Amino acid sequence: MEAVREIWTDERMDDLNHRVDEGFGRMEREFQAIRLETRTEFAAVRGEMKAEFAAVRAEMKADFAAVRSDLGGQIAALNRTIVQVGAGAIVGFVGVIATLAIQS
Repeated sequence: MEAVREIWTDERMDDLNHRVDEGFGRMEREFQAIRLETRTEFAAVRGEMKAEFAAVRAEMKADFAAVRSDLGGQIAALNRTIVQVGAGAIVGFVGVIATLAIQS
């Protein structure tokens, strides 16, 4: 143990202590820089995601409105066709009855 004491003088121990403190200081600064960079990147990603989600929502609303409008038009056309066929059938039926009534 005496040999170690002779090699490690108080001055060398103080120097080692100083270098260890400097190393931890560099690590702390690096961790702070990494945390700042991570926060900045996450904030940017959040902003991009919000913008993309808003764009997707707007696109979906427009597409659903177009589908509803198209479907409404198709239903209206089908409704007109049903009314026209029904009216034609009634007129045809009345015509057959009138023809039969006249021939009798």
